[in-house]
Amino acid sequence: MNDKIEKLKKQYHDIPIPEELDDVVAKALSSHPRKKKSYIWPSAIAAAAMIFITTVNVSPDAANAMAKIPVLGKVVEVITFDELKQEEKHSRIDVKTPSISGLENKGLQTSLNEKYIKENEQLYEQFKKEMKTLQKGEKGNVAVSSGYDIMTDTDDLLVVHRYVEESRASTSSINQYDTIDKKHEVLVTLPSLFKDKSYIKVISENIKQQMKGQMKHEEGKIYWLTEEDMDPFKEIAENQSFYITKDHKLRIVFDKYKVAPGYMGNIEFEIPTDVISNLLVGKRYIH
Repeated sequence: MNDKIEKLKKQYHDIPIPEELDDVVAKALSSHPRKKKSYIWPSAIAAAAMIFITTVNVSPDAANAMAKIPVLGKVVEVITFDELKQEEKHSRIDVKTPSISGLENKGLQTSLNEKYIKENEQLYEQFKKEMKTLQKGEKGNVAVSSGYDIMTDTDDLLVVHRYVEESRASTSSINQYDTIDKKHEVLVTLPSLFKDKSYIKVISENIKQQMKGQMKHEEGKIYWLTEEDMDPFKEIAENQSFYITKDHKLRIVFDKYKVAPGYMGNIEFEIPTDVISNLLVGKRYIH
């Protein structure tokens, strides 16, 4: 990967500069009166930008490579490593695989990137099996979409959200979050934030309070809380899906159908910091 990036950067730097740009730059450098420079440099910048844009448009690989070049001290750390699209009469798949770069902890970086690749490979293999079933004449439609977005990107934290949406007779979704401490280059898990497992009960009780409050004050909000419900919410899992916001707040996430009817979609609850402050190992991430 690094060799490929260096090769692309070399191709970029080897692009011949138009004579017009040489003339503009030379004229700018030779112009002594300072006030005239403001009229000359925008043209030079525009010409240089045109060269850069041309390079990126010609080669998608170059676009990905350039995304890793430091810009004003910042490095883009997540790019699309691969995208697979396939569409047939009754089936469709669109899968984007993220890739993290820039970590000195290569073990962590490699394990995450390999996990992303493996997850999407498994998705595609399952999709192919269902394609064969449809080709044999069975009725139905299959649509699979997988992608990612960046929930948090600060000096301290990077949160990568991966999602899978599958549509068959009904729709389902899976959400996963990787929270990375950029400075210490470690993966932050939910249990690692707390002194002991007491957070499970405390967070669960707060979520129940929020559910009841929303159902009381917001029309159409339904959560499965009572024993009469099919599968009432009792407590979060030890490794419940979560992420930390740019404002250092903890958000607990439930996939579609887990704690509410499907029309409610994916569910998130922000946990007030004062509810869990005494349980936290420290205030580095949440405060």
